[in-house]
Amino acid sequence: MRFPKLSAVTFELLVPLFVSSIALGATINKRAATFFDPALGGGSMFIDAGNGLGEPMNVIISGLSSPDVLTLDGVINFARAIGFSEECLGIHLGNPFSANLGDGHGAVNQSIELRQDFGSAALGTCLESLIGGNHFRVFFQNGPLADSGAVFLAVSKEEDLEEGHTIVPDGYDVGRDLLVQNAVGTKCFGGVTYSTTAQNITGLMAAGSEGVNHGIAVDGIVTLLTVNIE
Repeated sequence: MRFPKLSAVTFELLVPLFVSSIALGATINKRAATFFDPALGGGSMFIDAGNGLGEPMNVIISGLSSPDVLTLDGVINFARAIGFSEECLGIHLGNPFSANLGDGHGAVNQSIELRQDFGSAALGTCLESLIGGNHFRVFFQNGPLADSGAVFLAVSKEEDLEEGHTIVPDGYDVGRDLLVQNAVGTKCFGGVTYSTTAQNITGLMAAGSEGVNHGIAVDGIVTLLTVNIE
């Protein structure tokens, strides 16, 4: 009998799923892997943009990162270390987007949206709101069926206020690459030093523009960041 060939990422994801299933029946245990493929639990790598289309979660902070990174406060501090901060004056315009990470929680709204701060954690995101820039939405994979602790980020680069903050051409891939470029290596904020490595993964999402918000194609690459506090 011939068995189908598994990609490296499929094998990496299935092993912890199989081991955990043996130990806990149909339940997947906590922090057993870098992340779990949302599709395995009925979810998707695309968030719901509210119009029948989706936007890619194209960066994942590994569940094997330092635990203090894998919290809302931890993500915010790490974001500040790599050039992002909370929205201008804490004001969010527009409806939150939701995602199903296949972890048993179903569709859950974003925990927070963070924007490029142009070097000023206090007021820089107000500039981003005017002239455009990079931003991302944050989702935690922490449900009872797939509690990896990983943080999924939907990253994109957007136009300025005059253009209605629509996504720039190729803005999903461009936004991902800019965030990763800023994150890799050693960064510091608030007395915390982070050491970050990156790995590109294929096979989690299809390339192309079908079903993608604004009709902007994606290259199908998801970047996995492992963030350790030194």
